Amino acid sequence: MRIEQEPKLDYSDVLIRPKRSTLGSRKEVRLERKFTFRNSKQEYEGIPIIASNMDGVGTFEMGDFLATGGVFTCLVKTYSVNDLVAYFDSDMPDRTEYVAMSIGIQDRDHAKFRDVYEQVGEKLKYVCIDVANGYSERFVAFVKQFRELYPHVVIIAGNVVTGEMTEELILNGADIVKVGIGPGSVCTTRIQTGVGYPQLSAVIECADSAHGLGGHIIADGGCTCAGDVAKAFAGGADFVMLGGMLAGHDEGGGEVITKHYLSNEATLLDNGNYLPHYEQKQFITFYGMSSNAANEKHFGGLKEYRSSEGREVLVPYRGAVGKTLQDVLGGVRSTCTYAGAMKLKQLAKCTTFVRVQNQFNRTYEGTTLRTT
Repeated sequence: MRIEQEPKLDYSDVLIRPKRSTLGSRKEVRLERKFTFRNSKQEYEGIPIIASNMDGVGTFEMGDFLATGGVFTCLVKTYSVNDLVAYFDSDMPDRTEYVAMSIGIQDRDHAKFRDVYEQVGEKLKYVCIDVANGYSERFVAFVKQFRELYPHVVIIAGNVVTGEMTEELILNGADIVKVGIGPGSVCTTRIQTGVGYPQLSAVIECADSAHGLGGHIIADGGCTCAGDVAKAFAGGADFVMLGGMLAGHDEGGGEVITKHYLSNEATLLDNGNYLPHYEQKQFITFYGMSSNAANEKHFGGLKEYRSSEGREVLVPYRGAVGKTLQDVLGGVRSTCTYAGAMKLKQLAKCTTFVRVQNQFNRTYEGTTLRTT
């Protein structure tokens, strides 16, 4: 056993120091990035935000909407071969450029990808090989074998949180490494296992290791607001993956649940009594993909040797995702103007992080009528 003494940081531990800037407007900021991936040699151009491969987020509908704006989606793992073939085998090139199929590392996962790829070919350009623990030798071996079988497919692989494992995955065939263990809003891995790594430090360390080899990383999890997304990019992330921030929208599907609450208002009746007023709020269920809810839905329940590492929550129903996306991208553009970065690509070089104990004033946090 040993203890690392060097402080490790989450997004909430820092702010970005403003600098003198020549930018006159947020409109001048370019959020688009261009990448050539190390191992597949494929090219990417778009806005490097990714919708997570979670129920209620990584859907066909979400993928189609986000792709129109050059934003990426990793689909949930649970779509059938027939559904995936019908989706990718279309005349919509955005699906090839901005949507990834997601799989695990079981034999059935490889067979599923093979069945889809044999039918749609190069229309399936991206695969996300996604496991909770990216540190197993079996995972690395799977990535290596997959690269040998599919040399031109862009491989997204994770999750890890340290530089040496980022390098290991890239050297064994991954183009993009997913970074993050336990920071997500509906992930309880840190509670259930005690394992994890503060997300901003993980992003900084893994980005440094990946970029040294010509690879790329995704900051996966831990973002609660547009400012956190900006901090992830400022820490060196090439892409930022969002789950909870994109949950609760029409494009994610799910049943809208209406609940009624007693309000603070009432009507005074003629007899002197008060008639209480009720207000209704709408929600959508959202859960982690290692939660009881996900396992019951897709696998008939948890295996006897496992425990739940996710929670099930109700998130406010927020309608179409376009407004939320606009809010996130607008926040990142504003960050760039404060830091003096004309392009998102320049943000990390322009950033100085300031360690803080309090990010913002919480006086009216529970009573705000509108933030956007």
